[in-house]
Amino acid sequence: RLVPLYVRFGDETFREYVDISAEEFYRRLRASSQPPQSSQPSPADFERVFESLADFERIVCVLLSAKISGTCESARLAAESAGAGRVTVIDSGVTSGGTVILADSIQRRLEAGTEEAEIDELVERFRRERGLLFTVDTLEYLIRGGRIGKASGLAGQLLSVKPILAFEDGEVAPLKRVRGRSKAIAELERLFAEGSVDAPTLHVGVGHAAAQRDGEDLAGRIRAARPQASFDFLITLGPVIGTHGGPGTLGLFWFDDP
Repeated sequence: RLVPLYVRFGDETFREYVDISAEEFYRRLRASSQPPQSSQPSPADFERVFESLADFERIVCVLLSAKISGTCESARLAAESAGAGRVTVIDSGVTSGGTVILADSIQRRLEAGTEEAEIDELVERFRRERGLLFTVDTLEYLIRGGRIGKASGLAGQLLSVKPILAFEDGEVAPLKRVRGRSKAIAELERLFAEGSVDAPTLHVGVGHAAAQRDGEDLAGRIRAARPQASFDFLITLGPVIGTHGGPGTLGLFWFDDP
């Protein structure tokens, strides 16, 4: 189940992936003279989904980092009224494709049969070992949306300088700067190869914000660098990520899950 976040253009509010697709969002973003804004789901949004799952004994709710969104807090408030211990709210410490990879890892264990302690151990290991890197065409959107985090020192850099960013303690943090888009993509590939081992247990995904060609380029590089790995997805990043990263955002996510 999906509990969507919201994106707003002026007086119009949309639930991402429900009322507006990623493709329609980027069309509107290019045409809009007013920058969009995003907002978290309400506790009532989560309550409705939890109630629709009344036939299930337990609910595992995997969410984006609490450092960049109030979504976790909304879920926790709703969980309190769902019955003691019935809902487990997990702060992934990351966002976007990172949450997908964690949710898939949890799902594989649920399908095989698992104990709660194993899920807890998995989440802790994910927070320590997962890889998440991204680059943006411009820091303008991160600054405007207040999601610049520890990368604030990069503000005001020359347009030709592209930052390589990561998530550190649940918020955006800078790794390095390179000159030009092609070098940024090559650096994502290099850092991925440096931080991973080629194995069938390595799960990898790429996401892009209206940058299909760059996404396919990076995906091809990743497949060549780690041919044994499971390449799980190449996705268009959704409206909320697009609001804060802007068009041209390119993300790389990975986790070794034996």
